[in-house]
Amino acid sequence: MKWFKIWLMSYLNYISADLSKPWREMPENKTDDLSFVENYQPKKVKHLRILLHGPVGAGKSSFINSVISCLQGRINCNRAFTDATSGSSFTTQYKSHKIKTENSASSCPFVFNDTMGLEERNNHGVHVEDIKLAMKGHVRENYMFDPESPLSEGDEGYNPCPTLDDKVHILVFVVDAGKLSLMDDKVVKKMKDVRRAASDLGIPQLAILTKIDEACPTAKTNVQDVYKNKCLKEQVDMFSQLVGLQLSCIFLVKNYGSEVFTNDDIDTMILNTLRQIINYGEDFLDNLEQN
Repeated sequence: MKWFKIWLMSYLNYISADLSKPWREMPENKTDDLSFVENYQPKKVKHLRILLHGPVGAGKSSFINSVISCLQGRINCNRAFTDATSGSSFTTQYKSHKIKTENSASSCPFVFNDTMGLEERNNHGVHVEDIKLAMKGHVRENYMFDPESPLSEGDEGYNPCPTLDDKVHILVFVVDAGKLSLMDDKVVKKMKDVRRAASDLGIPQLAILTKIDEACPTAKTNVQDVYKNKCLKEQVDMFSQLVGLQLSCIFLVKNYGSEVFTNDDIDTMILNTLRQIINYGEDFLDNLEQN
């Protein structure tokens, strides 16, 4: 038993230790990123369309709510409904989530589309083919995902003539940082399949590792130094190897959960990630103009 205690103490000291230098710089505050988001105007489309996808319970809906909280200056947990107890996906419909800022009566020129979570079991979770159709703009608003049957041409929820506004401009993987090592191979395979389809369409991809405060205890009290944290850096490296995304495309986020007031450090992390998402989407639209 003594050796186990020694090992445990060594491990806890290791994961709580910070790297001497951050592997990515964080802004000192949220001012610049907030201004960028508030003044952003997309090219060629009315709304930049951001598609979130990933395993069940990864925090996709919570990320949408956290972005809303950042931009409205108050905690908002009711726009994209979540369930803290369910072991299956709580998102069942394909919805476009529009967001208003604290100082504006109009919606931001970007929308989030949430999807049912991926699961390893057959006939459970979202079909990969439904995600592919969504990226092409073929999935209508309020389409009800059917785990047993993917959407087909001619179905009521199928959009036969999608416009550029209907199509996805940036694909965002959302994954629980603390469950990467437990992720089923079948789920990883589905994520890689989606990534290949996005690449074929020229859609850029980015990833968010959520629940960093649960994955690493020190992140609960020290959000500012998450990019110096050894434990979280290992999770980022692991996800990069699993799906093939470059490290520069993977971001760390703490979603709002138990908080009742917004926090500048959490806002800074979320808004900086949102800015990168928008930049990636703009790159996609720029490439369309050039081709």
